[in-house]
Amino acid sequence: MSAIALLLSLTVHEAAHAWTANRLGDPTARLLGRISLNPLVHIDLVGTVLLPLVAMATGAPLIGWAKPVPVDTRRLGRMPRDFVAIAAAGPVSNIVLAFLASLVLRFAGAVPSAAAGLSIGEPVQALAWSVFQINLLLAVFNLIPVPPLDGGNMLGGLLRGRLAAGFNALRPYGVFILYALMFSGAMNSLIGPPFLFLARLLTL
Repeated sequence: MSAIALLLSLTVHEAAHAWTANRLGDPTARLLGRISLNPLVHIDLVGTVLLPLVAMATGAPLIGWAKPVPVDTRRLGRMPRDFVAIAAAGPVSNIVLAFLASLVLRFAGAVPSAAAGLSIGEPVQALAWSVFQINLLLAVFNLIPVPPLDGGNMLGGLLRGRLAAGFNALRPYGVFILYALMFSGAMNSLIGPPFLFLARLLTL
């Protein structure tokens, strides 16, 4: 169930980026077929395959990313606002999916606890619980301000001058920074508190 939920969540996440970019004036992703709920057009070898496998093997949270949506900033009408909005669309879509999953669980009489797991027998409820957890993890994870994550793109879109140049110089090393955070245990400290906050908020 977790693998299905992750693939669904990453697909919606990238489709949200593509849809927002198109709405804000850049049709690049649309012309490449990225406004789609077909997972095959969004799969990234590292973020969709390798990172989840590492997470499952190490017991780390099941998180990842899909193939980045291309954005031509020259087509955007209002920079940097539009670029930041495109980056934010992915995490926002994950929070919306988590909210919808919480409604499914609530109507099923199985509201999840923010601090503990839940044993659910029915397949629909089990999938909803996985969607709830994974989407909150994806939202918080992707808001970490490290490229290539959305948080890194949002911060990069806001910085100017030498700060922007210095930050963008980190982009080739972003994946290695994320692995370092994961294997050092710092990742759990970064995503744990905001994950629990959002989980409690959505299950009130």
